[in-house]
Amino acid sequence: MTLRRVARCFALGGLLAALAVVTPADSAPGSRLPLCGVAGTASTRPPSGPASASAPGACRVALTESSVRAEKAPGFTPSGYHHLGAGTSTEWSGVSGRYTVVDGTVRAGTYDFVAGRFMVKRDLGKGNIAWLEAGWAETGWRSPGQPHVYTYNTNTKAWQFYDQYPIKAGDTVWLDLHTDSGGVWQAWLWWSNRWNLLTAQKLPIGGSAFVEQYVEVHVDAGKPGRIDVPPVKVDNVQLRPPAGGVSRFWREDVGTLTGVAPGQQQQSGGYCLNWVTRYDTWNAGDCPESTPTRSPTALRPTP
Repeated sequence: MTLRRVARCFALGGLLAALAVVTPADSAPGSRLPLCGVAGTASTRPPSGPASASAPGACRVALTESSVRAEKAPGFTPSGYHHLGAGTSTEWSGVSGRYTVVDGTVRAGTYDFVAGRFMVKRDLGKGNIAWLEAGWAETGWRSPGQPHVYTYNTNTKAWQFYDQYPIKAGDTVWLDLHTDSGGVWQAWLWWSNRWNLLTAQKLPIGGSAFVEQYVEVHVDAGKPGRIDVPPVKVDNVQLRPPAGGVSRFWREDVGTLTGVAPGQQQQSGGYCLNWVTRYDTWNAGDCPESTPTRSPTALRPTP
C-alpha cells in the first residue's frame, strides 16, 4: 500500500476531517482576492488567460464546514485502485487543462469513486509524500450519481467538495494547479468565465514539483463489483516551466512516465487509455469487450 493510499484511507475514514475546515484566505494568494459570491453558470468559453490572482475577475471560494466530507462507509479497504494517465519525470511549476465529466456506475454506500484529476507532488523521503490534487469526482459516500468539483491535499488530508459549482455528465471542467512563489500551491477552476481559486496550500514541495494527469477509479474491496466508466476525455494539457515563462503543451519531448513499454496500450482493471496526441490529448474508460486487461507497471514512486 502506498503512502498516498494510506492518507486517502484516513481521509475517507474521517479521522482528520476536523483539520480540513480551512479557506484559501489562509494563504497569501487568497487573501488578496474578493469572495466569489454566487457561483453563476458554467463557463461558455475557454480560459482567456492563465490562472492568477491578477486575472480579470479572479475570486476565491468561501468554504463552509459542510463542503468538507470524509464520511465512513462500510467495508472499505485501500485496495482496488486503477490509474490511467501519465506523470512527468522532470519538475514543473504547474499544470492546466480540461477534463470531461462522465457518469460512472458508482455504488451508493461504498468507497467506490471515479475521478479525473491533476496532481503536483514531491517525495520528501522516509515514506513521506506531499501533494495537491484537483479535478472532478463521483463517489459512493457523497451523493452517488452526482459528480463534484473537488480538491485533496496533504495538509488537510481530506476530500474537499465544491457544490456551488454544479456539474453533470457531459460537462467539461478547466483546471489549473500552480505555484507562483514561496511554495504556496494553488488550485483554480475556470467558472462563469473567470478563474475561481479553490484552495491555496503552503506545501513542502518548493517552487517546482512532479506532475500527474490521471483518470482514477477505486472499487470498494469490501463489496467487489464492476464500475462502468464511459470515456473521460482530456485535452489542452499544458505545463508551466519551473523557471517561469509561458506554459507549453505536454508533448513527447517532455520526460513522461506511463508505466508501459512503448507501443503498448495502458490498461488496468478493465479500463483502457488511448492517446490522441501524446501527452496533451487523450481519453480513458471502459475497454472494448474484446480487449484483454494489462495493468501498467509502476511509474516513479507514485502515491
